[in-house]
Formats: sequence, C-alpha cells, structure tokens
Amino acid sequence: MKIAPTRFDKGENRMTARALKPWLFLLPALTIYLIVIFVPSLYTFYLSFFKWNGVAADKVFVGLDNYADLILHDSVFARALKNNLLWTAGSLILMIGIGLMLALLLNKRIKGRIVFRSIFYFPYVLSGVIVATSWAWMYNPTQGFVNKLLETIGLESWTRAWLAEPKTALYAVFVAALWQGVGQPMVLFLAGLQTIPHDPYEAAVLDGAKPYQSFWYITFPLLRETLVIVVATTMIASMKVYDIIYAMTGGGPAESTQVLSSWMYYQTFKFANIGTGSAISFFLVLITMVVIIPYVYYTTKRSHL
Repeated sequence: MKIAPTRFDKGENRMTARALKPWLFLLPALTIYLIVIFVPSLYTFYLSFFKWNGVAADKVFVGLDNYADLILHDSVFARALKNNLLWTAGSLILMIGIGLMLALLLNKRIKGRIVFRSIFYFPYVLSGVIVATSWAWMYNPTQGFVNKLLETIGLESWTRAWLAEPKTALYAVFVAALWQGVGQPMVLFLAGLQTIPHDPYEAAVLDGAKPYQSFWYITFPLLRETLVIVVATTMIASMKVYDIIYAMTGGGPAESTQVLSSWMYYQTFKFANIGTGSAISFFLVLITMVVIIPYVYYTTKRSHL
C-alpha cells in the first residue's frame, strides 16, 4: 500500500532542491577548476619531492632535498626571490600611487578626460611581448630614445646600456612594466571614486576643509574596499611576473633580472630539473598565499566592522 506524500514532504523536497540549485550551477566551473588548476597543482607539488628530467621512466625520490638545495645552495634562487620582493614593493608604491593620482585627476571635470583615460589604459591591454619589444628598442644603447633624450638635454654622462648592465637592468624592465600596468589600478580607482556621493565633499567645503583633508577623511576611507582589490591584484601580478622580463632580458645579464617565475621556467624546461622547478613553483604559491590571504581577510574584516 502506497502512502501519498504529505504537504510537509513536498515542502521539504522543494527546500532541498532549492538548496542544491546553486551547487548545480557551480558544478561546471568547479569541475573545470579541479581539472585545470587543482589537480595539476597537486601533481606539481608531488613532483617537487623527486629528481626527474621529464623523460626518464623512473623518478628518484629525494624528499625535501630540492627545497634544501634551493634555500642553501642556489644563489640564483635567492637573487630571484629578492627581485620578486623588490618588484612587489615597487608595484605597491609606484604603480598603485601613480594609478591613484591619475584616477583623482581624471575624475575631475577636465576637457578631454575620456581621451586621457583611454591613453593611460591602452598599454595595459597590450601583450607583454609587444611592450618588451618597444621598450627594448627605446633602451638601445646607440639609437634608443632614452639615450638620445639624455644626450639632447645635456646628460650624456647618464647614457648607458640599460639592459646590459646588471645594476640597471631590473629597474629598466620595471619602468616598462610600470608604463604598461598603471592603467589597471587607475581604472579600478576611477570606478571606486565614481561611487562616492558629492554630499560629504560639499559639507567639507562648507566646514572649511582643505583638499588634502577632504581626500584623507572622505575619499580614502570610502575607497578602502577598492584599495583592497587593487593591492591584492597588484601583489599577485607582481609575484607572477614573467613575460616582460623574459622578452626583454631573458633573466640576464648575469642572472640579475631573474624572478621566481623565470627561474622556474629555466629549471624546468631548459635544465630539465622538473623537481627543482616544481619546488620553485610551490615556493611561489606559498609566498603568494601567505601574503594575500591574511591581507584580504584582515582588510575585509576591518571594512565590515
């Protein structure tokens, strides 16, 4: 004898179906994430415990030796880590600072602001290889724009082979990356600025507040959530920088522009040290997570207090 479902049972089934519906929509994206990102990352972590050239049938288990060699014996790894930290610091200070200044300027009602927004954002959509090729020509020791400009204004003593000298190569590449990347924080800050109402500024003017006071007590606090996104994306981009460095210097001269991503590439694909390259990639992921996750958690928690 069949028992007909009660109204309560039907309601419970509808609630279950309603609760499962979001997960069904997430399932395709979650499946792609697991296949394309999570599983390869897990396998890379597994390979970091082996010595393997990528071709041999057998992998030799070496435990933590790959990590120990990187930390204790690999001077290029230390240089690459230092360069990554310098690049990140420069990006956080200069790229975000210039992006914010441009956003504040182009948020005002000035003639041609739409054109200027496009001009400053345009380099960001270019390929890193295109930017690298253009700036490598500009840094040419004999015919490049930079040295020609210095000669024109009477600073011949400042001319040099910018990409061929270990002391200047990294900073020269960073200037090119700065030119390309400053448009992204500018656009994000512009979006944040346009959500701020005008009423607080009008009240501040009536109270006799100066422009810098309006910025510090009104604009900056109301841009906090935008700033969290900008800082997080800038840190991630600076930690995984690769293409512009590889295209402009290939990590040279004398390994002076190596970063973790480029050294990982060299170890994996040029020297066939799959285990060492995998260990570097795990270091890169670990450093990024250690920096990004606490930062986003702390700043997001503060913004909701």
